[in-house]
Amino acid sequence: MKYDFECLPEPNGSGRNPYRIELPWPPSVNTYWRNIGGRAIISKGGREYRRVAEVAVLVAGGRRNLIGALSVSILAYPPDRRRRDLDNTLKAPLDVLARCGVYEDDSQIARLLIERMAVSKPGRLVIEIVEL
Repeated sequence: MKYDFECLPEPNGSGRNPYRIELPWPPSVNTYWRNIGGRAIISKGGREYRRVAEVAVLVAGGRRNLIGALSVSILAYPPDRRRRDLDNTLKAPLDVLARCGVYEDDSQIARLLIERMAVSKPGRLVIEIVEL
């Protein structure tokens, strides 16, 4: 499948090739983590999401080791019409991308844009990452 993706122009005109990936709709941050015995651990659903997303990263070309400041643009296609806070969808996919070596740490993200798109079952995120 091919998706059209529009990203904001780069502020410094770096012209570097963007890293594009499509990930499944993530669990919310409220269901991604569980508190057990005073420790925060990733829930069963969160671990399953990680496995599926890691395969998507491999299919998209695997590790990139992007360095320095990053710009991340996300098109969020929710799975249904329920009300959602978009910021609750960010933690799991951004952590998975770091875990898979796309970039070292999500603290590298200097610019973040997320846009809610039309409902598209089962839901997905189209992500574009550019080094600034």
